[in-house]
Amino acid sequence: MIDVNQLRKGTTFTQNSNLYRVMEYRHHKPGRGKATIRVTVRDLRSGATTEMTFNSGERVEDIRVEANRVEFLYADDDFLTFMNTETYEQPQLNRAIFGDDINYIKDSMEIKLLSYEGEIIDYELPKTMEYKVIEVEAAVAGDTANSPTKKIRLESGFEVNAPMFINVGDVVKINLEELAYVTRVSK
Repeated sequence: MIDVNQLRKGTTFTQNSNLYRVMEYRHHKPGRGKATIRVTVRDLRSGATTEMTFNSGERVEDIRVEANRVEFLYADDDFLTFMNTETYEQPQLNRAIFGDDINYIKDSMEIKLLSYEGEIIDYELPKTMEYKVIEVEAAVAGDTANSPTKKIRLESGFEVNAPMFINVGDVVKINLEELAYVTRVSK
């Protein structure tokens, strides 16, 4: 059991037989009365996001999640297939679990699958990943004031803003948490 004051982003806990991961934490202390803890949580089984409010001093049951490194193998109509790099098991996960994050997964990419009591409940993408640029927005000559950017399309199909010097064929590093350009890796 942990005090609700210890709930921070990424903490997992169980309540009423549901598994939750904290997405956002806010501590509210009014002028009088007890402090309240407001957290935005995601139900790890259903994927639903909800708000919870606790009084300071309440306790919840924390859980330990086991992380396994897996490598993406292939996708079919309904499932993504991975391979555990230590045991060579090949877990399959429904495409719906990944939502929009499915656009960032590419061949041989390593991710973490998180499990609780043998049940895969969540995943973690790497913080940064390298992608090849397949399409760029036309740059306007002379448009160099205020560090200009242009839209680029990456091999996985998503778009980000990048500096004007990025061209088709370049490999760029992308921060997957913020979906932001980090640097050019190679030409």
